[in-house]
Amino acid sequence: MRPVVTLELLATPAEVSRVRRALGPLGIDVQLCASELVTNVIRHVGEGVPATVRVWEEEGGRVRVGVTDPDPRALPVLVAAAGAEAESGRGLALLDALALRWGVEQEAGRKTVWCELLTDAETIAGIPDTPERPGRQEASAGALGQASARS
Repeated sequence: MRPVVTLELLATPAEVSRVRRALGPLGIDVQLCASELVTNVIRHVGEGVPATVRVWEEEGGRVRVGVTDPDPRALPVLVAAAGAEAESGRGLALLDALALRWGVEQEAGRKTVWCELLTDAETIAGIPDTPERPGRQEASAGALGQASARS
């Protein structure tokens, strides 16, 4: 595994836009999944809480997107198809449709919701190890832990 991007942020709507811009070179699926996961932090944990977005290169042309927040109890729930009039409930369904698999890893004082996507290896190879992006920090390999089955 090779860390590609790490963004430390406070979960706000403005930061969702920043995440999309920062992940633009990695493709629309990575952008969509990361922004949906950050939006879930805002909606279900609270606006302004600290969050970390990490993108990792995996073997076999896969990329892993993980968003860590400080509430291990607020777990994502895949809801049955949201109706056309529903104001929410489509984010995890979108992530579930795009991802090869996704899951949640809980630790003391935090959780990481993650997904794995297929991506073009050349896209990942073209991202420099130290891109000039606000909030970039080195990531720890243990932050996303071992893969688990799709929920």
